[in-house]
Amino acid sequence: MVDVAIVGGGPAGLSAGLFAGKNGLDTLLFDTDGTWMHKAHLFNYLGVGSVGGSEFMATARQQVDDFGVDRHQGEEVTDVAASDDGFTVTTDDGEYDADYVVLATGANRDLAESLGCEFDGDLVAVGVSMETSVEGAYATGAMVRAEEWQAVISAGDGAAAALNILSAEKGEHYHDFDVPDTASSVFGGLIDDE
Repeated sequence: MVDVAIVGGGPAGLSAGLFAGKNGLDTLLFDTDGTWMHKAHLFNYLGVGSVGGSEFMATARQQVDDFGVDRHQGEEVTDVAASDDGFTVTTDDGEYDADYVVLATGANRDLAESLGCEFDGDLVAVGVSMETSVEGAYATGAMVRAEEWQAVISAGDGAAAALNILSAEKGEHYHDFDVPDTASSVFGGLIDDE
């Protein structure tokens, strides 16, 4: 049993993984590398001057790995179902139980539909927290936004989902905000010395 299972390894899924893992949640992430980012070059991602999509993905994956996210590269999720105490995520390799699930499968909404999430037309219906109509299940990125398929928007959706899960776990609004004075105690050897 893990705290959070994330289905999808694009910007939304990796962002959710980063925030969850960095803040101590036991996090499992399934990444089949089907992201459209490999066809992208980022000039419109705030804080990034210019980077190829595949290079961006390599950096993002390294970040989640550095924060202890258990990333299952190439393992495809075939089903997500609500259980008595959370969710069961099924792959050809087995079943995994989690308290929360974040769906970050791009425009593919099949898992959200089979889980019983409400839809608004073709889109998965979510609030600003990215939570679906199924308590503890979150949907992000292209599955919740008509034609707003931008990496920076998807990453923000993933962060919103993870921060909402962290708030639920901590029993109060949680803000992930790092400052230089605490960087070495939080990040240790991960600090960029530039």
